Amino acid sequence: MNRFYLLMALFLLFVSLALEADARPTKRFDATTQTCRNLADGQLEWHSRPWGDGGKVFRKVCKTCHARSNDKGAPFLWTESKSSKGWNRVFARKYPECAKDGSWDAVSLDQQLKLNDYLYRFANDSQDRDDNA
Repeated sequence: MNRFYLLMALFLLFVSLALEADARPTKRFDATTQTCRNLADGQLEWHSRPWGDGGKVFRKVCKTCHARSNDKGAPFLWTESKSSKGWNRVFARKYPECAKDGSWDAVSLDQQLKLNDYLYRFANDSQDRDDNA
């Protein structure tokens, strides 16, 4: 009987971990292009990860100015700096100073979309299924 409870506990642990791993958002509406981006399939799944194009652009382009101790006066940013909806607003409205001063011009629209996908997917609320639907 003890073996049954142990197996049941392990099964429940496995199921809860599997559900947690699936908690990241899988779709994002992009206001700039008026398209729905499916982050769970194909190339977008890869590109919206830290090792994909979105994560690479964040590290190579954004973090050059938005590092912790920068001399440009740019606020320090990390993926969790904003909520998923907050990152979408940044890209839709292009209100940060770096978007207004032309710094984003070096980043193609395709790269901006992948960067937004990455930041959306790993935002501070990305583990909350109800807030990312």
